[in-house]
Amino acid sequence: MILFLHHRYRVSGGEERAVDDLAWLASSYLGRRVERLERDSARTTPPAAAVGLLRGGLRPQQVGEEVRRRQASIVHAHNLNPTFGWRALAAARKAGAKVVLHLHNSRLVCAVGTTVDPDGRDCVRCHGRDTRPGLRLNCRGDRREAALYAASLARWSARLVAQADVVVVPSASALERLRTLGAPLPDDPARVHVLGHVVREFVAQAEHRPDGPALVVSRLAAEKGVEVAIDACRAAGVPLVVAGDGPLAGTLAQRAAGADVTFTGHVSGAALVRLRREAGVALVPTRAHESYGLAALEAMAAGIPVVATGIGALRELQGDATLVPSGDVAALAQALQVARADPRAPAAALDAARRRCSPEVIAPRLAEIYAAVSSGAAQEDDIHSGA
Repeated sequence: MILFLHHRYRVSGGEERAVDDLAWLASSYLGRRVERLERDSARTTPPAAAVGLLRGGLRPQQVGEEVRRRQASIVHAHNLNPTFGWRALAAARKAGAKVVLHLHNSRLVCAVGTTVDPDGRDCVRCHGRDTRPGLRLNCRGDRREAALYAASLARWSARLVAQADVVVVPSASALERLRTLGAPLPDDPARVHVLGHVVREFVAQAEHRPDGPALVVSRLAAEKGVEVAIDACRAAGVPLVVAGDGPLAGTLAQRAAGADVTFTGHVSGAALVRLRREAGVALVPTRAHESYGLAALEAMAAGIPVVATGIGALRELQGDATLVPSGDVAALAQALQVARADPRAPAAALDAARRRCSPEVIAPRLAEIYAAVSSGAAQEDDIHSGA
């Protein structure tokens, strides 16, 4: 049995979907029994979160008890802040489980995980155990919270990784970024695996929609570059639909005044399927060093050609998506017009998504990781109850 361990964020996003999809994949395609032990930031009090960060986790005995009760052979851990921490993994190992630590972002070093500063610019100021820049910049938006994360990451990130039998990252670019940040990754490269996200839904056939609007599906935050998409679509004379919500919703609405831009707010499920069915091109204008680029692959799986910023993991879509320089309005405007008009682009996007992220492609790779952790020699326990 595989026990998924995850502390849910206050606002669900791409990582929650990735965790859900991996659990589904392990169950449906690998035939493994999968159960979950989750905590939730929406139900965690600020004092409890603070203590969890400073102590390296709360109630680790719960994890050990669940491993024994459910007879889990593997614990597949995802987000562990603020209340699971390294102590949860140590307890899982002590109870007899092997540990897969899945790093969906850069939070081993970066307090916000995105390596973007408060102004939305790419940032690698924090390095290794030196997390003071994140405190100085107040990257968490709250001085007390920024101090807690700076102290916790500096003190416990290496201890956290030491509890893992293998570490998983979503892309080669994510691994490169962690190394740039001086993250405490395992010295043995055999213990580090790259596993892309799986996409569950694919359209049966791609359709060319030369008159369809451009579509952005994104959190409305500075690092996502949505204003670049607004300006590019205005310049190209192409209508734009923006699906998502976030702190810049009002600012972006003002910027779009007079342009053919529709803001839908947050949408999911059938509503998002409908938006993608109508779109002629998908735009991913992010300024952030994305760890995977799930929005791009989901659009391609819907048969939509993608124009994206050539940064982070999006660089790995070279040849299957059109890549443009970050913040270049003119380049984005020209590229989206070409992609939208190309009758071959939708089918090519769909084929590329099937090659990259279909269950049939990702499931064998996940099986290899579970086989590697199950056959690997267990490490020595690194549990210091007084630490």
